[in-house]
Amino acid sequence: MDIVYIRDLQIETIIGIYDWEREVRQTISLDLEMGADIRQAAASDDIAHTLNYKAVAKRIIAFVENSQCLLVERLAEEIATIVLGEFNVPWLKLRLSKPGALRGSKDVGIIIERGEKPA
Repeated sequence: MDIVYIRDLQIETIIGIYDWEREVRQTISLDLEMGADIRQAAASDDIAHTLNYKAVAKRIIAFVENSQCLLVERLAEEIATIVLGEFNVPWLKLRLSKPGALRGSKDVGIIIERGEKPA
């Protein structure tokens, strides 16, 4: 399996459990690794035969900007459901972080894997 990836996709959204977090937009950062088979696209040089990372990013941005999840866990699951279901991706590794959420650290967040990663 090949991997198509997006690194450090930054999106502003409402996220968090504290009252002040519900009042301001915060930046989250996403890294996605998505399973794909790029051989047909490589042979044809046609974007129709590959996973269009621009389309994935636009869909995720639109969703996240309008979401208002309390927890990063829920937001990560929602994003994973979109990518796996709408883009025919068999496997996804997603890192979601909230930069500046914890004093003294660069960022905090979670990493999830969903789907079956073929050998």
